[in-house]
Amino acid sequence: MDNSSNGRASFWTQANALLRKNLTFQKRYMKSNIRLITYPFFLCVLLVIIQTIVNRQLDKPKYKCGCICIDTNGNGSCEKKCGIDYSTLDQVATCPIPSPPEWPAFLQVPEPEYRAARTSFIPYTDLPDESCRRTSSCPVTFLFTGGNQSLAESLADNFFTSDVFFNASDYLNTLSILLPGTDTELRSINFIDPAFLSNRPIYIILPQCMSNSSFSIPIKIANRTFQQEVKCVQGLHLWRDSTSVVNDELFKGYREGNSGRKINEIAAAYDLLNTDANNFNVSIWYNATYKNDSGNNPLGLVRVPRSLNVASNAYLRFFKGTGVKVLIDFVKEMPKPATQLKLDFSSLLGALFFTWVVLQLFPVILASLVYEKQQNLRIMMKMHGLGDGPYWMISYAYFLFLSSFYMLCFVAFGSAIGLKFFTLNDYSIQFVFYFIYINLQIALAFLLATIFSNVMTATVIGYISVFGSGLLGAFLFQFFVEDKSFSRSWVLVMEIFPGFSLYRGLYELAQYSLYGAYMGTSGMRWPDLIDNDNGMRNVLIIMFVEWLVVLPLAYYLDQVASLGSGIRKNPLFFLRHLQKKPLPTVRESSLRRQGSKVFIEMEKPDVAQEREVVRQLLLQSSMSHTIICDNLKKIYPGKDGNPDKYAVRGLSLALPRGECFGMLGPNGAGKTSFISMMIGLVMPSSGTAFVQGLDIQTDMDEIYTSMGVCPQHDLLWETLTGREHLLFYGRLKNLKGSALTRAVEESLKSVNLFHGGVGDKPAGKYSGGMKRRLSVAISLIGDPRVVYMDEPSTGLDPASRNLLWNVVKQAKQNRAIILTTHSMEEAEVLCDRLGIFVDGSLQCIGNPKELKARYGGSYVFTMTSSSDHDEEVENLVHRLSPNANKIYHISGTQKFELPKQEVRIADVFGAVEHAKSRFTIHAWGLVDTTLEDVFIKVARSAQSTSGLS
Repeated sequence: MDNSSNGRASFWTQANALLRKNLTFQKRYMKSNIRLITYPFFLCVLLVIIQTIVNRQLDKPKYKCGCICIDTNGNGSCEKKCGIDYSTLDQVATCPIPSPPEWPAFLQVPEPEYRAARTSFIPYTDLPDESCRRTSSCPVTFLFTGGNQSLAESLADNFFTSDVFFNASDYLNTLSILLPGTDTELRSINFIDPAFLSNRPIYIILPQCMSNSSFSIPIKIANRTFQQEVKCVQGLHLWRDSTSVVNDELFKGYREGNSGRKINEIAAAYDLLNTDANNFNVSIWYNATYKNDSGNNPLGLVRVPRSLNVASNAYLRFFKGTGVKVLIDFVKEMPKPATQLKLDFSSLLGALFFTWVVLQLFPVILASLVYEKQQNLRIMMKMHGLGDGPYWMISYAYFLFLSSFYMLCFVAFGSAIGLKFFTLNDYSIQFVFYFIYINLQIALAFLLATIFSNVMTATVIGYISVFGSGLLGAFLFQFFVEDKSFSRSWVLVMEIFPGFSLYRGLYELAQYSLYGAYMGTSGMRWPDLIDNDNGMRNVLIIMFVEWLVVLPLAYYLDQVASLGSGIRKNPLFFLRHLQKKPLPTVRESSLRRQGSKVFIEMEKPDVAQEREVVRQLLLQSSMSHTIICDNLKKIYPGKDGNPDKYAVRGLSLALPRGECFGMLGPNGAGKTSFISMMIGLVMPSSGTAFVQGLDIQTDMDEIYTSMGVCPQHDLLWETLTGREHLLFYGRLKNLKGSALTRAVEESLKSVNLFHGGVGDKPAGKYSGGMKRRLSVAISLIGDPRVVYMDEPSTGLDPASRNLLWNVVKQAKQNRAIILTTHSMEEAEVLCDRLGIFVDGSLQCIGNPKELKARYGGSYVFTMTSSSDHDEEVENLVHRLSPNANKIYHISGTQKFELPKQEVRIADVFGAVEHAKSRFTIHAWGLVDTTLEDVFIKVARSAQSTSGLS
């Protein structure tokens, strides 16, 4: 097969070959791709179904503003009345509130069991004993300081007033005069103060409480009336020497309650600064720990007006008399129209579910990359000329296209079925966010692919990261995001983990769409990214920077770690491009290694002669030989106390173009280790080899462009056809157009894969012999200058083997071929020279006739006659050769070894003719030594010598 190429394939030719192969490969997995793409579709449909069910429930009268029919005229006619007054507590949320109710302004106070007390941690003697917490009798503590202590203490004495009788029928006016407090949490909507919707009492803070100072007042909410407990609690004001002391005590009083929420033991604190009769100047510390803060609604200031009112009234009472005061009659919400209960499940559950959707691509990409390395397909492509640049560019672009299409379908599905998560948020923000993340995800897959060498392990780890990232994001990371007391810097550190950065971005989109769906507004827009509470901007920056770091790191590790992608490069390989000096020649490389050569044991003359030929070629820097192996060694370090394994022991070999060199040897002799070094699978321990003048240790990428390999085990894509394999590798060898088509047709015909449409069947359906023939065709396509064949005829029937031999004999005319085999017949037919390899060493070298002449040295004489004439046959043989050795005897058949130097063939024929006249001879024969005999003799001799040493 003379499939001439037009030189080395260019970058874009290699890229085109890989792209075509990937697209063909992708077509074979169309069903899997459809299943992958429909996963987010079904998830979105599931959310719509849940949303529909919830909407139907919320649309029931139970959750709509209440209405009743009133007979206003007494004549049986009915007038429909709707509103809060006719609604249950489940219905009031949807009612219009044109005139919101009035509620007292409360002071936020700690719960009784958490109020300030004297402890070892807060050892102030003016605080009550800690035992008051057990009896719920601790006072509500206020701290104060200022520039004038006496004035400050006088003002503090006026914090609380007790000269007003509580009028339950006019509780709004009474509470505006007194100091009311509550320990309930705040809510984002305050049409009804949560103090009236809990089972907690309202506190009246007084200087001193009388016994039985607890009573109830009627509170009407909607169409129901509740009895609200009002309870007196003592107010305690304590002087502190400075603001730093106040800060320290407030900090120590900040703690976590039993329910997990944060509380503070102090109700409020005041710094009266330079206040005097003409100047009222005060700073207030307010207790904002009792709030149900969902993220974007700071509620702590809702309780501040009453804190300010305490200080203002104290100032007025002291300087203007007890009758002068500032009243806070009530507070109320803004009016609102009728609303409908809405709960957008796509936004509520989107952060978790959509994290799983986006991350599902990660194990798919990772498994694909690791599969190519585990099956040695990556190195197979590399050995046939595919450079790292085209591989990375096309593989990355290929996965980017698949990921982009997947995300486009995801967003399109969600938008088409009306999920607010997609329709309310700006699509350009979503595009930027998803695009940056899928790039980061692909880079991470390439990075982890350098670590894993097993597809199953990589897949399991990939899916663990998918579900782990979603669950940790929902139940751990989100908690820190929503906890405003948690350091934002640590949140940013956590977002460095890609799974958390993805979750944070989806969480922000979900929050904006949830709020927009509830309020009837739009979701996230670009101006929203400047909001400090919006984490999207930081997430985009973090992911983009990570992508810029991870992608080069993945490429670097791929080159220096290279688990399954070829010889590992030096960690500083990238500095090679900065060198201005030309690469060393063959001669320079050889001379540089001469100082490191070790003592070579006594060798056979033919092996020593080959070593001398190699030395002369290196000194002459001759390019007449395609392959030159210079003292090549491979040592595998011993493990578990075992000694080092010498796979190849100082092999020197020179092969000119047009020669097929056969390597014979028992299993474990080191043949495959030698081939692996030559094709770049493993690095030599010492020594080197040159292919067309290029060093296998430094120039393997250039060697690959003119090399063909038929490995010991078939490295094929199960879903690609034989023709598609040859088209791909032919393009890598720079075959194009009609030349490529013709080369593929000839290759299929030459290995008998053309007829019957066999070449267009997936390789996974081939028999072992068919796969072997395809591997041979791949190794020869494109006219490579060097071809390595590791047991190419294994598993072939006799007819296919003979066909394959003809292919190899025709191919060796223009190239150097190294072939390993266990078939002596194959070695004699195909190989110009043979080398017998035993225990890592070359024991002999020469053409088959030379080896048989050198190591044969005897004939085998066989004669079959009647058992009565056995002695006569033996005497006949000893007359021919006194040193003949009987090696076989059974039922009248005897075999003898006759030294060649003692026997002439004519004498043997004459002796047999003379014997026929004396007794009956049934059969006889005289054969020369076979190559198999030579192999066995050399192998046994080498192994016995090795055992003695």
